[in-house]
Amino acid sequence: MTLELIIFIASILFGAFIYWRESQSNHLYRFFNKLMYSKSLQMKPNDKMGFVYKQTFIMRLVFIGFLFLIGVIVLRFIIPIDLTTISIFVSMIVGTLIGTYLANFIFKSSEIIEEKTDSLEDIVNETIEKGKDFITDLKTEEPEQVETPTESPKVEEKSVRDRLKDKGYLK
Repeated sequence: MTLELIIFIASILFGAFIYWRESQSNHLYRFFNKLMYSKSLQMKPNDKMGFVYKQTFIMRLVFIGFLFLIGVIVLRFIIPIDLTTISIFVSMIVGTLIGTYLANFIFKSSEIIEEKTDSLEDIVNETIEKGKDFITDLKTEEPEQVETPTESPKVEEKSVRDRLKDKGYLK
């Protein structure tokens, strides 16, 4: 189990490395493309597609499976010990696929961040300026003094009892 886990993690890194390498240059894919197809069907010079770079899931799975199958066959001739099992073979393939998609996510997010850097900088600067304006408004604004209504002195009125006596209702 420990060997499988180590191979799985290493294959994730290997998948990221393959994806990065093919994003930089796809000479090997171009070579096989020239061997397999006629001149009219060959890929264009500005096409960046590779074995795993800009490929669909099924084609990545086929190419990576074929790569590891060749690797296992070569390893069997070099080391005649039965080291490769199905579980290790599958963990290598799955780990490499995960590594390619992880590298794709990292590359896409870094491209988006680079594109949005200028607009993010403008947004941050605008926010800072608005904050400074708000703080200066708070500092310069004098607190409003709440005016308490001053009560005018009351004119002494007759009590209710006295008024009722004046009208003759009370004795």
